[in-house]
Amino acid sequence: MDKQPVLIVEDEALLQGLLQLELEDAGFAVVVSGSGEDAVERLQRQDPDYVALITDIHLFPSGLTGWDVARVARELDGAFPVIYTTGTGATDWPSQGVPNSVLITKPFAPAQIVTALSQLLNTGGPAGS
Repeated sequence: MDKQPVLIVEDEALLQGLLQLELEDAGFAVVVSGSGEDAVERLQRQDPDYVALITDIHLFPSGLTGWDVARVARELDGAFPVIYTTGTGATDWPSQGVPNSVLITKPFAPAQIVTALSQLLNTGGPAGS
């Protein structure tokens, strides 16, 4: 069975590496992007055809946010699974209209991402629902 490709969008190199290792250990193929612009380009190419997006909401110094990247993913597939991460909170979370997604606040254990991703992919809905 082929590994499912997941796109990680994270501006912190250490967290990129930790997430990549954890997800690869869990059997996913991982592509890492450090900016919203690069992530959007990768999503639009659809090569590989990603099964999920894990994105930090606040990407520095990117001009695009994680919300922007997820919007592009949802234009390609309205039910595209998204895990949002944030270290500063997300008071605008309810206004974003984010079905089939999960918000995880930093700091978190990388294993939490794997659990949430597995639940999103297996149930087509947010973890814990």
